[in-house]
Amino acid sequence: MGRDGTMVDHTIESKYLEESLTVKMYKPSSFSPLYKYHICIMQDGDDYMQLGRIATLSDRYHEDQSIENTIFVGIHYNDKYDRREKYHPDGSKFSAYMKFLANEVVPLLDEELPTYHMGGSRSLMGDSLGGTMALMTAIKYPNTFGKVIMQSPYVDDYVLNQVEQSKEISSMDIYHTIGNEETDVPTTDGDRQDFLTPNRKLRDVLQKKCSSYTYHELDGEHTWKYWQKDLKRVLPTMFGQDE
Repeated sequence: MGRDGTMVDHTIESKYLEESLTVKMYKPSSFSPLYKYHICIMQDGDDYMQLGRIATLSDRYHEDQSIENTIFVGIHYNDKYDRREKYHPDGSKFSAYMKFLANEVVPLLDEELPTYHMGGSRSLMGDSLGGTMALMTAIKYPNTFGKVIMQSPYVDDYVLNQVEQSKEISSMDIYHTIGNEETDVPTTDGDRQDFLTPNRKLRDVLQKKCSSYTYHELDGEHTWKYWQKDLKRVLPTMFGQDE
């Protein structure tokens, strides 16, 4: 199926990660430099493009005007081990990746695209560890990112403590889902973990702290089958015209 919009690739030579990373920007067919655009930066970018079908959803919701002008930006990982090093709180590249997002990706987007240059117009999105990275980066750089979309994020005591201690998170717009069958999830290091229980703990904290918080428990497991279906609700919820 052809796309209505246009995909544009840019390469960043990251001083923080000491590697070249490709940033893929999907512009809607109605794109014009005369308009301003919201930005959604997706961790696991290729997965959101291919498995999540984000371009198709963008085409559909821009066409029927369900969402405001939004450009979806994807950044992918090299392999599952590189992904863990960048997205996991214990990963060796975790801090560097957050700096890369805030200090290298955002300036590129603001230079290349007609953006609002405001935290409230920038979203971070991710699934599993990518969702964790999205939340932790927004907490670290609250003036840069005002929205978080996390699908089945990995949650541990460190994540919960960071949320508890954050004062700025109260003003963020957060979308959070977890599957009700995610009680035995295989992880990169060969372990199996219960994702559901800690996500419910995170929900309890966020419900108390956030003025704009959306939470859903999906009937399903830790797979793209459920995340892809959920995206049909994510986009109108987080980028809706009536927002």
